[in-house]
Amino acid sequence: MRCTLIAATTAAALAAPAAQAQVEGVYVDYTLGDTVFEGYYARNAALDEVRGTVVIVHDWDGMTAYEERRAEMLAARGYAAFALDVYGKEADPQGVDDYRALSGAMYGDRETFRARLRAGVEAARAQEGAPEAVVVMGYCFGGAGTLELARAGADVEGFVSFHGGLGTPEGQSYAGQDAPVLLLHGSADPVSGMGELAALLDALQAAEVPHAARVFGGARHSFTVWGSDDYDLAADRASWDALEDFLSDRF
Repeated sequence: MRCTLIAATTAAALAAPAAQAQVEGVYVDYTLGDTVFEGYYARNAALDEVRGTVVIVHDWDGMTAYEERRAEMLAARGYAAFALDVYGKEADPQGVDDYRALSGAMYGDRETFRARLRAGVEAARAQEGAPEAVVVMGYCFGGAGTLELARAGADVEGFVSFHGGLGTPEGQSYAGQDAPVLLLHGSADPVSGMGELAALLDALQAAEVPHAARVFGGARHSFTVWGSDDYDLAADRASWDALEDFLSDRF
């Protein structure tokens, strides 16, 4: 097991509460069947009380430094944060072809996808200091995974999708889910456009699932991904603020 200690001088810590942030990040192995997965757990060890647990579903390139940094940012704000692993510890995707194959395998086998997502949530709850109350969030493929868990009836406090895939697979629905769903999306997203967003909002309304959406004008697909061609600082900041408001309401 690998372990890192993140200093309070990171950007995450600069946004931390007044209490001095001492954010610890630990790589965690967990299993489902014969497959070993590696997640990343971050928390502020200086806190006597943690506000809640946030589970992060990774993008199609797997659990990377991006999800780790987001977990650290959440830990600096007083949450326990766990970046789960959908692909397995032995997976080592190296480019778009690998990303497409691995994510496509999950889309093609929804039961396996759901089982791995659920295993990640339970691994998060099993960590030292992690509250039972969980909100699930994710980016791009991870946003689609977050909505998959919502349709699967996951017993959590809420779901947040950042520029996720919004389509509802045939035979699935949000019926029976009562935890709120927050959608954070760009109006210029060429992957899941405004038509899909409207259809999803209609589906959530029909299923009587509490929901809300924030649309960021002109933002493209990966507007929160630092260094990408789609990165949009204003939309990134505004969507993070929306997440923090959502978390404050749930925990």
